[in-house]
Amino acid sequence: MNKKFVKYISVLSLVVVLSLAITGCAQRTGANLHAPTGGPYGVIYKWIGTPFQNLILSTAKAIGGKNAYAWGIIIISFVVRLVLLPLSLNQQYKSTAQQEKMRAVQPQLKLIQEKQKEAKDPATQQKISSLMMEVYKKNDLSLTGGLGCLPLLLQMPVLIGIYQAVQYSKEIGAATFLSIPLGKSSMVITIIATLFYVVQGYMSLQIVPQEQRKQMQTMLLMSPMMTFFISMISSAALALYFLVGGIIIVIQQLITNYIIMPKIKREADERLKHNPVTVVVTEESLNKILGASSGNNSPSSDTSSTSVDDDDSHKLHQNIRELNKGKQNRPKD
Repeated sequence: MNKKFVKYISVLSLVVVLSLAITGCAQRTGANLHAPTGGPYGVIYKWIGTPFQNLILSTAKAIGGKNAYAWGIIIISFVVRLVLLPLSLNQQYKSTAQQEKMRAVQPQLKLIQEKQKEAKDPATQQKISSLMMEVYKKNDLSLTGGLGCLPLLLQMPVLIGIYQAVQYSKEIGAATFLSIPLGKSSMVITIIATLFYVVQGYMSLQIVPQEQRKQMQTMLLMSPMMTFFISMISSAALALYFLVGGIIIVIQQLITNYIIMPKIKREADERLKHNPVTVVVTEESLNKILGASSGNNSPSSDTSSTSVDDDDSHKLHQNIRELNKGKQNRPKD
């Protein structure tokens, strides 16, 4: 399951990167570029880029000041992430509840993994492996670990909109935030934004069962890596969006650790009292499968070989008895 889960996250990350790529991922800004008018780029700019551009310009005008455009991006990013927060918390709730279910069936999964190593032929390994799917099914567990891609998909238009707003706007592209040009990539903002996602990943590990932490570490690295990569190939304006998102996601994780998680644990304990874990495999049942496999794999020639050896042994003893008998009956000199 771990490999499938990592592949799932990787695909989502690739979708984000490719979405940015189709918008024309370049470090140049509005001074030297003309907004696209035709083809897919033109459609994206018309329906996503232009509305965000106007929204940022209007917000900046209302705020005023040297850093108005940056604050406009920050405010819009903050509002978007707050709107998505309930949905993200719901996904976090499902994911955390899934982890608690996994904790309950972990002994069975561990036993299956151990017995898979003992199996000596592919057919037996496949048979034992299929029992893992049955454990998931009988205990209502999801292979994706409760992960949902909807919050990420809903952020896609925002990412594209902010990127194009900066790329094709002379005013926004030339603006700065604390002397950092919004139209160029910023290592400082990128690192700060990435650190928030690293902190969130560390916090999320604290509520994961010890036996599941190793497989979760790889998945939790994907979010900081994606943030760093996209921020470095795009403008500081987009990195600001990730920075605001990092702040929100740390707040979300705090809510999960100290409010959602205790509630889920209480619910899980109560549920296990009335609906215990369905036991699909035991060591005895798995040993029977291994034993049956071992019996079936024994060559038929072994039995015949054993019978031949027994016959030879019998004949040898018979010959020895007859030889001794002949010696006793031999006349003395």
